[in-house]
Amino acid sequence: MLVAAAVCPCPPLLVPEVATGAAPELDAARVACTDAVGLLAAARPERLYVVGPAAEGAHGVFPAGSTGSFAGFGVDLSVRLGGSVTPGDPAGHGDSVPSAEGSAAGRPLPASLAVGAWLLGRAGWADAPIEGLGVDPTATPDVCAGIGRGLADSADRVALLVLGDGSACRTVKAPGYLDERAAGFDAEVARALGTADAAALLALEPELAYELKAAGRAPWQVLAGAAGGAGLDGRLLFEDAPYGVGYFVAAWS
Repeated sequence: MLVAAAVCPCPPLLVPEVATGAAPELDAARVACTDAVGLLAAARPERLYVVGPAAEGAHGVFPAGSTGSFAGFGVDLSVRLGGSVTPGDPAGHGDSVPSAEGSAAGRPLPASLAVGAWLLGRAGWADAPIEGLGVDPTATPDVCAGIGRGLADSADRVALLVLGDGSACRTVKAPGYLDERAAGFDAEVARALGTADAAALLALEPELAYELKAAGRAPWQVLAGAAGGAGLDGRLLFEDAPYGVGYFVAAWS
């Protein structure tokens, strides 16, 4: 059963080394993410799943010990799911969590899960076995919900760290330029995340989310599937769109 969830954005700029001179602009988001991850630990889960959008070739399970890098963003920094890795160090390997979906050992973490690994390393996570899951951003709501139910059924006390961004069309300088529908879409996402409204998350339209470049839609719907019948309460810890992209931090417990 799902006992807690943290929802965080996943722009690589969340990592100060990637953001460099612009790092202070996301300080409030980093603090909120740290608070949300701390609430996961307080729930005493038996298993933690880190769920985020992933491009084709990076779908599926990433066991503990999987590594990722921010080299593609101009920074010689690597992370490990279960702890951080400094440049040049060999990647360590933690205990893998069994999964019926197969293993992605040997593949680098997709960017979203690399950000998740960084957040957990920053928090010093050592509270439960970890497994990563890269989700197809085009997966249907039914498929996402089914994945979530499977995660929730995998142990008596399951926690999720869910990575995903809102619309990338909030301003004319946003990656997707300005779309007048973006503000309303993000407002509904913020409300649903802040109230643990799983039904509202499942009602998000994949086509609209795609047009608005909202990469978090599928992971949020995995969360919604996992939360069915759990009776969790939600709290929105952060909401902003500093680069024309909707960023949300929420905690469910």
